[in-house]
Amino acid sequence: MNFGRFFGKTIPQMAPHFDEAEGKALFDFMKYNRWDLSSTNELEKTLADFTGSKYGIFSVNGTLTLTLALLALDIKPGDEVLVPASTMIATANACVLIGVKPVLVDVETSTLCMDLEKAAEAITPKTKAMMYVPLNGRSGNMDRVLEFAKSRKLFLIEDAAQALGSYWKGEHSNKKHLGTFGDIGSFSFSLYKIITTGQGGALVTDSEELQKKINLLKNFGQTSNDIHDYPGWNFKFSNILAVIGLEQFKKLSERIRRKKEIYKYYHDRLSSIPDIEFIPTNLDITTPWFIDIFLKDRDGLAEFLKTKGIGTRNFYPAINTQKIYREEYLNKTFPVAESCGKRGLWLPSAIQLTQSELEYITDTIAGYFKKRGGISRLQ
Repeated sequence: MNFGRFFGKTIPQMAPHFDEAEGKALFDFMKYNRWDLSSTNELEKTLADFTGSKYGIFSVNGTLTLTLALLALDIKPGDEVLVPASTMIATANACVLIGVKPVLVDVETSTLCMDLEKAAEAITPKTKAMMYVPLNGRSGNMDRVLEFAKSRKLFLIEDAAQALGSYWKGEHSNKKHLGTFGDIGSFSFSLYKIITTGQGGALVTDSEELQKKINLLKNFGQTSNDIHDYPGWNFKFSNILAVIGLEQFKKLSERIRRKKEIYKYYHDRLSSIPDIEFIPTNLDITTPWFIDIFLKDRDGLAEFLKTKGIGTRNFYPAINTQKIYREEYLNKTFPVAESCGKRGLWLPSAIQLTQSELEYITDTIAGYFKKRGGISRLQ
């Protein structure tokens, strides 16, 4: 079967998308020696405006932006930070990088976000902050999350790496972009995000004090050329990558539309199969980064799809099951996170997917369950 001009003979689980616009912008940037123009500042303003934040600050990647957030909030070695047990491991590792202890908390079955009841049980006198992760663009009740943090005098950092283009709207509150509820929000622009700069991460905040502090931290603590009044490192973003980011941002609204369209297509065609579970997703406010499904025979389906030229990716293993954290959590379990890690599968999710490719993928999945005696009728 011909999978179309994007993917050749294999449909990958995810692929970045660039075109002539990025190439021309980069060529012009280099040809006309625009190194002194602040593309990064322009990109930071673009992100701030899009999310409704006062300030945007770009840095090297999403792991370091989380670390910068901790440093800016004066989280110190020995302090504890609540982290969901189901997330990309960078969330926890950002704490470890500066000697802060990540304290794992199980997640809700309905959202896969931090369970606030479990979070309350995990708080100790050393707990200084919580990292709330709107996984795959979904969140719990952010009004409750914000009140939870405020009432316990915890800093709230949102690891919104997968949530660009996703919002929360409460019963009595206006729609607000995820990543903008807490003290600082973090986004990722790595290769497989909805828009990408190849590598890159960014923070948003409404605090001028935090914005100034983060900029000092990422630029050697310089107050002027070679004058260092504060500790800091070289975590600056590259102007040449910012050029790519500015072109990618021009395509964001269309990519948000297409991501929702792709998710709806999968859901409409596969949700009637009893073996497959979808997490409830409100597409009015959520832009799914990846198409995630949950099933008992995750590995069997993944292997079958591989033989048919369809790439997939397993869901994140629960952090307590990872080798580097396993010993610390030998006597603790996180049932929801562990179950998701064993059952979750990400299906092809690139915005370049054609309708014929989507039809082929969903027909192939239905065929797998038909052979196993499950319901295969597609909607």
